[in-house]
Amino acid sequence: MSLVPLAEKIRPKSIDQVYGQDHIVGKNGIVSDILASERPFSVIFWGPPGSGKTTLARIIANRVNVEFVELSAVSATKKDIMKVIDDAKINQRLGQQTVLFVDEIHRFNKSQQDAFLPYVENGIISLIGATTENPSFEVISPLLSRSKVIVLEPIDEKNMIKILKRASSSIPDKSITLQNLKLISKLSSGDARMALSTLEIASNISKGKQIEQSDIERASQTRLPSYDKHGDKHFDTISAFIKSMRGSDANATLYYLARMLRAGEDPKFIARRMIIFASEDIGIAASPALNLAVSTFQAVERIGMPECQYNLFHCAIVLAKAKKSRAVTDAMNKALSIASEYPNLKIPLTLRNAPTKLMKDLGYNKDYKWQAEYCPKGGFLPEEISGLNLFD
Repeated sequence: MSLVPLAEKIRPKSIDQVYGQDHIVGKNGIVSDILASERPFSVIFWGPPGSGKTTLARIIANRVNVEFVELSAVSATKKDIMKVIDDAKINQRLGQQTVLFVDEIHRFNKSQQDAFLPYVENGIISLIGATTENPSFEVISPLLSRSKVIVLEPIDEKNMIKILKRASSSIPDKSITLQNLKLISKLSSGDARMALSTLEIASNISKGKQIEQSDIERASQTRLPSYDKHGDKHFDTISAFIKSMRGSDANATLYYLARMLRAGEDPKFIARRMIIFASEDIGIAASPALNLAVSTFQAVERIGMPECQYNLFHCAIVLAKAKKSRAVTDAMNKALSIASEYPNLKIPLTLRNAPTKLMKDLGYNKDYKWQAEYCPKGGFLPEEISGLNLFD
């Protein structure tokens, strides 16, 4: 029995074995360009856990034929850093380039990061950093300015399934359905390491039989909800979520929100629904709710799961507790109905645009005054609906 974890056993050794991150490993990707040039330079890989940061660093080092040294910022000290630098100086005299890979570089303090700076500058080392945190805030500016930041994305379902299929061939006498591969992918939230760990543990639990959903549940310590993003449960749950907010029941609102997120619902879908709700059900009773809902959607886009859950729950609580008003919805529906019934009524001449002399001679824009709250004689509406009131 091998003691090497499955994730390490199948770690890609070359760029053609990498699934996902096509924007950087594809034909015109920055990593592809580095490999083609066979010359290392300092880069910082910024991406979520299990997105391939360490894998890409090792592939670069192997391809460009350098001395590759790994440190973890969790345990390495400044003394460890200086030993690498001293060895790199010797390598340089021997004509050998040194690439130092620092995992979780954001955990190094300013003093530790400063220690790299002169040696990155004079080429004694090329630095490859890996971080899950925004390097703009976690890496010192001088080091950041001398490095190329490469952004990695969570592994999408299509590529995660490719990774899992490749891994399943390394598990002897085991089989797993595509449906269950999709379940593992969903549970992993784009983290390939987590997905492979779940597959490996589920394989051990199954004891030689086909890997079932119950094995995956035990392996991930997660009870998989019965939920289909395109089926009745999807529509029933979002409906309950909306109705709970409308009824100002924050407890029910948060329960249904949590159910959707645990089931793998797209957080952007939920955020979009809250934007609609902010105008449809709250509207002028608390207009800032719309700003919060839009900001929440932007946060979901920029941050992603799982951290954007804070923003979703924040917004859901506020929307549930806010005063409700159907004034916007009722006025909108009335306006649309009137516009459908009277689609071609003549716009009063005073309100019409007059870009030419002929239009002015015909009375377009006549007597209109450019001032706040000015109301022309006869009002703003066509004569036939001059008494229209959409807010009663």
